[in-house]
Amino acid sequence: MAKSPDRTVALRAVPGVKPPAAVAGPSDRRPKILVLAICCFSLFIVGLDNTVVNLALPAIQHDLHAEVSELQWTIDAYTLTVASLVILSGSTGDRFGRRRTFLAGLGTFALGSLLCSIAPNAGLLVVFRAVQAAGGSLMTPSALSIISSVFTDPRERVRALGVWSSVTGLSMAIGPVAGGVLVGAAGWRSIFWLNIPMIIAAAALSVRFVPESKSARPRTFDPIGQLLVLVALTGATFGIIGGRTYGWDSPVIVGCFVLSGITTAVLITHERRHREPLVQLRFFTSIAFTGANLIAVCGFCAWYGFLFLNALYLQNSRGFSPLHAGLLTLPMAVMVAVSSPLAGRITADGGPRRPLLASGFGIALSGLLLARITPHTSIGYLLAVYALFGLGFGAVNAPITNAAVSGMPLAQAGMAAAVATASRQAGACLGVAILGSVATSEAHDTTAAAPNGPAGWWIIAACGCAVLVLGTLATGRRARDSACRALGSGTGDT
Repeated sequence: MAKSPDRTVALRAVPGVKPPAAVAGPSDRRPKILVLAICCFSLFIVGLDNTVVNLALPAIQHDLHAEVSELQWTIDAYTLTVASLVILSGSTGDRFGRRRTFLAGLGTFALGSLLCSIAPNAGLLVVFRAVQAAGGSLMTPSALSIISSVFTDPRERVRALGVWSSVTGLSMAIGPVAGGVLVGAAGWRSIFWLNIPMIIAAAALSVRFVPESKSARPRTFDPIGQLLVLVALTGATFGIIGGRTYGWDSPVIVGCFVLSGITTAVLITHERRHREPLVQLRFFTSIAFTGANLIAVCGFCAWYGFLFLNALYLQNSRGFSPLHAGLLTLPMAVMVAVSSPLAGRITADGGPRRPLLASGFGIALSGLLLARITPHTSIGYLLAVYALFGLGFGAVNAPITNAAVSGMPLAQAGMAAAVATASRQAGACLGVAILGSVATSEAHDTTAAAPNGPAGWWIIAACGCAVLVLGTLATGRRARDSACRALGSGTGDT
């Protein structure tokens, strides 16, 4: 016991320094990297499944005799459920354990995938997609919170979040290509079968290697706030999708929009008065945090709107098979795979401004170019524009995640991650609802699904312009100062 003091013992005398982190070597980093890999693998499955469905839409329409609105709900049932539940799921992980919540999400997602693979009609497919989404809403914020709790060093955490964002972006980019291959080879149901063995493997690895963690002081549940969020989002989405069917001036549609607006106003009032609200509204006084979430809405509105329109354009307007349609999106997937990790590194080293400006420019310009396409546009033109769009979208994920999570109190990591995820899913939901309704508004047959003009692509260009403007506003000195004030600290990281 009379050994000379080593470096670890000496460091124990320094207040605030944790010896294991101070002397971390390759053996200390290996468990962290393994946890990051497991979280990324699991979220890769979710991201892949979420976008792989788009190339299957024409096949689903033909097999289940679905209308355009049912195709929209096949996508939006997932995104709407995640956007509605994900904030509650973040606090669930903080309270009951992030690994436990993560595993529950994996199990629910697997069940939803199994049910989707045997859905006998479009209505039940929409319901089963919501079951899938309930699992996804548990997984995503829990995975981000696990990463934030394992990587306690701020620079390591930024790099880890950059990897997570890159994998998420990669999965969403590969989805359309994989969807085309799977649908062409084994039918649309195969895109759901594939999830089950991968989820089982991810759950087994999580049980073995992912540590359990909780918030030291978890927030209480806010069921009223949760219900208000669900009603507000559902009302707006149903109104947008149903406007073409019922008529925009019908009492049903007008009532949906009025209900959504009133519910949103009541939600804000309720959250301000609640002791521990579902959403910490004070975080939205941070220009950086608010800007990041608005950028998430705009960026993912463009992304999901593009996937929905492009799948219908290539297969219904151009007559390409699912396999060929998937292969045509390969340049987009490659550019997302390239730009996502690059944007992560740039964000970690120099902040989020440059990736956000590049993203906005790429999305806006590609939207303008897509507004010119016709059923006879050359393949070379399409491939070039797809690559430009992939470059733009790939650059948006890392700065969003960085601004949403970095600098937040660790106890609120689940809430911050959940708000960012909810913003992404809300944007995805609006993208499919708005662009799908606009692009098919000229069709008289409710089973016809093909873009009927440039309006949808113009909306994508507008989303890119919004990312440009918001990216500039959310990354300046004023934004940093507002973040410091919102968090009640002297420093902030946008």
